[in-house]
Amino acid sequence: MSRFLQMLAVERLKLFRSPVWLLIFVSPLLATAIGMMVNFGTDGSPGDWPTLLAAMSLLHAMLFLPIMAGIFAAVVCRFEHVGGGWKQLLALPVSRPAVYAAKMTAVLGLLAICQLLLLAGLWAAGLVQGVTEPFPWAAVLTRLCASWFACWPIVAMQLGASLGWSSFGIPLALNVSFTVPNMLIVNSAKIAPFYPWAQPLLAMVPTGQGQGFFSSPLPLESVIFAVAGSFLVFAAAGLIYFIKKEV
Repeated sequence: MSRFLQMLAVERLKLFRSPVWLLIFVSPLLATAIGMMVNFGTDGSPGDWPTLLAAMSLLHAMLFLPIMAGIFAAVVCRFEHVGGGWKQLLALPVSRPAVYAAKMTAVLGLLAICQLLLLAGLWAAGLVQGVTEPFPWAAVLTRLCASWFACWPIVAMQLGASLGWSSFGIPLALNVSFTVPNMLIVNSAKIAPFYPWAQPLLAMVPTGQGQGFFSSPLPLESVIFAVAGSFLVFAAAGLIYFIKKEV
C-alpha cells in the first residue's frame, strides 16, 4: 500500500505540472453554458432538474467524458514514454502492479473531479433558469457516480493501449473512433447497454417519469456484465501486459 501511495503522489505531481489537467474544466463549462440556455417551453415554466440534467449530459457524457478518459490515460503514460522514462521508473524499488494501479487511480481521480465540476455547473444552471424545485442531491450524485463508474472500462482499455503504444496519437485516435459512433449507438436499446463508450451517457441521463425519474442509473445486467465485467477483463489484460512488458 505504501508503494502505491508513493506512486500515486508522483502521478499527481506529474499531472498537475502539465497543463492537460485543465481539460477537466472544458466539458463542465460547456455543459453549464448549455444548461443556462435550455428552453423549457413557451409556457413560462421554470423547468425541472431532470430535464436540465438530461440536456447537460448529452454533450458531456456522450462525447467529452469518454474522450477525456482516453486523453488522461495517454498523458499518464506519456511521461515514461519520453526519454527512457520506463527504465528509470522501473529501476526504482517499485512494483509494476503499484505503478499500474497508481496511473489508473490518477485518471479516475481526474474524471471524478470533472463530475464534481458538472455538479456545480448543474446547480448554477438551475439558479439561472429559475428552477424552483429542491435540488435532488441524492439522485444527482447517484447519476454522476454511476456515469463515472461507467467510465472505468474505457479507462482500463485506454490505459492498456497507452502502455503499449509510445505514440500519444494512436491510443487517442482509437478512443475517438469508438466514441463518435455514440451518436447512433445510444439510440439502440440492444447495443447501447453493452457498448462501453455509450454507458456513461446511459448512466447519467434520467430515464423515467415522476418519482422514478432518477431511479436505476443503469439496468442491473448492464452494471454487472457490461461495466464491471468489461472493466475486470480490460484491467487484467492491461496489468498482465504491463508486468510482462520489456523496457
